[in-house]
Amino acid sequence: MRVMVIVKATPESEAGQLPSTELLAAMGKYNEELAKAGIMLAGEGLQPSSKGARVRFEGSERSVVDGPFAETKELIAGFWLWEVRSMEEAIEWVKRCPNPMEGESEIEVRQVFEADDFGENLTPELREAEDRLREQLEAKG
Repeated sequence: MRVMVIVKATPESEAGQLPSTELLAAMGKYNEELAKAGIMLAGEGLQPSSKGARVRFEGSERSVVDGPFAETKELIAGFWLWEVRSMEEAIEWVKRCPNPMEGESEIEVRQVFEADDFGENLTPELREAEDRLREQLEAKG
């Protein structure tokens, strides 16, 4: 199963405070462990929401809201994409993670939808299109 591991933003990360050299080294070591274990598929930190935007959809209308966004507790500072055997395994790996922020922080783990999760709504034609897209992305990466 694939999971997205989401590092929640803090007021400090939203202010653009960069991690210390020590934290960067600890996270680099942790990422190496994930890679060696064959778990890590991707992972990145994100710039503060002040450098982002949101696109709001209402029917066929689109509107853009520029950052920063007010609710820090709902923002993301970084993420990993992992391939694990179970949610329990993912949680055990998260528990081994260095604290990603200088102070209090939170990491959320969410399972990624797989094609089979969509049942018969994902028709054979849609499944073929999805497979072609995945092949293109794998060839690119």
